[in-house]
Amino acid sequence: MKTLIFVLTFIAMTTMTSAQEKKSLYDFNVTNIDGQPFDLSSLKGKKILVVNVASKCGYTPQYAQLEELYQKYGGKNFVILGFPANNFMSQEPGTNAEIKEFCSSKYNVTFPMMAKISVKGKDIDPLYAWLTSKDQNGVVDAPVKWNFQKFMINEQGQVVDFAAPGDKPFDDKIISWIEK
Repeated sequence: MKTLIFVLTFIAMTTMTSAQEKKSLYDFNVTNIDGQPFDLSSLKGKKILVVNVASKCGYTPQYAQLEELYQKYGGKNFVILGFPANNFMSQEPGTNAEIKEFCSSKYNVTFPMMAKISVKGKDIDPLYAWLTSKDQNGVVDAPVKWNFQKFMINEQGQVVDFAAPGDKPFDDKIISWIEK
């Protein structure tokens, strides 16, 4: 009887671990800044840089660098996704329409922007719960420390690394990952 319980427990744990390992970015659906559904599986085969952004932050000028990075590498094999969040000192207080206007008029942002979400706390968006937890993504614990934290996602939709908010978009770590 003990052997049977052990075997069943082992099978259940293995199945749970396998299910977690198979989860990828492509399993999530989000909403774009215009309020339309955005299926992340539409990005299969691309490297994806996921960034939580804010318009009233000391790092806000990174929008220009992110756009430059997108212009240089964006297209068939690379995309940047911006996720506005108001989790840090209310540095993203605007509506989605206001954020979109700010990004386009001030920084000429052309990379895809998503609807404002929460990237930490009790109301954390499920995508960010996955991005920030090794238990869910299988790679790294990387709670969002501030605006402009960057997550590197490979062509299979798996987290491979992250860069701190102060790391600029053209940091060697990010460029070598894109060019690899």
